Amino acid sequence: MTLSLRPYQQEAIEALFDYWASEPGNPLIDLATGTGKSLVMATTIQRLLDGWPDMRIVIATHVAELIEQDFKELTGLWPWAPAGILSAGLGQRNTYAQILFAGIQTAHSKVDKIGHVDVLMVDEAHLIPPKANTMYGRFIEALRKINPDLKIVGLTATPFRLGSGRLDEGDDRLFDKVVYTYGIADGIRDGYLSPLVSKGMTTEFDLSGVAKKGGDYVPGALQDAVDQDEVTRAAVDEIIGYGRDRRSWMAFCSGVKHAHHVRDEIRSRGFSSEVVTGETPAPERRRIIEDFKAGRIRCLTNNSVLTTGFNAPGVDLIAALRPTLSPSLYVQAVGRGTRLAPGKANCLVLDFAGWVRTHGPVDDVRARKPGKGQGEAPVKVCPECFSLVHASARVCADCGNEFEFEEKPKHKATADSAPILSTAEPEWLPVTGRRFRYHDKPGGTDSVRIDFDCGLTVHKMWVCPEHKGFAKQKAGRFWAQHGGAMPAPKGVQEWLDREGELRMTAEISVEPDGRFYKVKSYRPVVEMREAA
Repeated sequence: MTLSLRPYQQEAIEALFDYWASEPGNPLIDLATGTGKSLVMATTIQRLLDGWPDMRIVIATHVAELIEQDFKELTGLWPWAPAGILSAGLGQRNTYAQILFAGIQTAHSKVDKIGHVDVLMVDEAHLIPPKANTMYGRFIEALRKINPDLKIVGLTATPFRLGSGRLDEGDDRLFDKVVYTYGIADGIRDGYLSPLVSKGMTTEFDLSGVAKKGGDYVPGALQDAVDQDEVTRAAVDEIIGYGRDRRSWMAFCSGVKHAHHVRDEIRSRGFSSEVVTGETPAPERRRIIEDFKAGRIRCLTNNSVLTTGFNAPGVDLIAALRPTLSPSLYVQAVGRGTRLAPGKANCLVLDFAGWVRTHGPVDDVRARKPGKGQGEAPVKVCPECFSLVHASARVCADCGNEFEFEEKPKHKATADSAPILSTAEPEWLPVTGRRFRYHDKPGGTDSVRIDFDCGLTVHKMWVCPEHKGFAKQKAGRFWAQHGGAMPAPKGVQEWLDREGELRMTAEISVEPDGRFYKVKSYRPVVEMREAA
């Protein structure tokens, strides 16, 4: 079976092989939730075995649903793949398959049976703890004793740890470099992910006495603070008020008891609801999730066990009832609502927990720096529809309300919430002409200069097919989105020789850059969108 890769998926695979060809370290691929990490992995595996037929590959992760999903993606692409599963949760104990999909809980103690491995791929790599004396640490150490030349590649939607710090930084890092990034904003812009909308909530949690440990709130103390009957009733009032016209709700709660209490309160209002926790038996968990995906259950509550390995495209409302200091947990939870589905215009995030206020827009999250505080985002709540908008906005993008501006004292004010996406609607300029030119950079790498005629003004943009990393990705993305045949040109002259393959650019958006303007984005004359 042949599956057509989206442009960014092809770029991610090329970036990985380019890195392996030039550097000895462990690369990391950062792809937003819902953009097809499983297909990228499956295609990479097939390409590796096409080139090195005797290679042994292990794909490790921590959730049974994800193991099964990754396995099915590969066998759907390659039905005769020499693949097997090692997972107690799935009832399979294969240790000898050439391509082995393994649950880390089962595999870490069976390295002697697994034997030699050439490439270890880790799905949801942000869950690898920094300490060596963990299941992942012991597993990797044992594999390296058998094969010191073991290559490791990670895939994640959040390139930072659950506590703090980037995965490619620090003395204890396992990964050396993020070789490719395709974020939530990229996916929404390109039409592959659902837009997100956030609302400021009336109900608030008092976290003043909640202790912190390991980069997040202490679980027991957090649940005690949040799981209050009066607060739960008020929160459910708001969930139902916003959710009546939405079909599929997820509530991320602050503990097992809290998840049950939220479920019970929703049921008491006449809406179907179930709960999934780490204590839910596997058969019941599968039944609940299948019913939820099929629309037989309106609301699914959980104690943050469904932040990874859970794929329900119909989710169009997320209730954030679990405060967290972990940027990774925030991004992963919100990612449950970014998949596309028929009839789904967007996903509404009800931010009771202050996720956006704590971490900023989900498409611009940064790892927290140890020992340093983080300011809160400059935002405000629309008084008409309660959408969270940037403080400088003059008109609410959701309801059209015009804000009144008052003179303020010249001191720093603190906002109490933030918009969930950093992007504002740009100004688009029609393009009347476009030219590609060879840009010779003395002492550097040459590039393609693109001149866009917008009326009497010419705006310039540079793309660099001969560079590596982000610059090369940017060039490849422009080429693919304008309909050029793949693979994209690898050099400037090849680009100029093949420019006739490209559709015309219809519009560009620009933003101030000092005394000039820089091109921020572009739209081809005919935008073709692949169904997600």
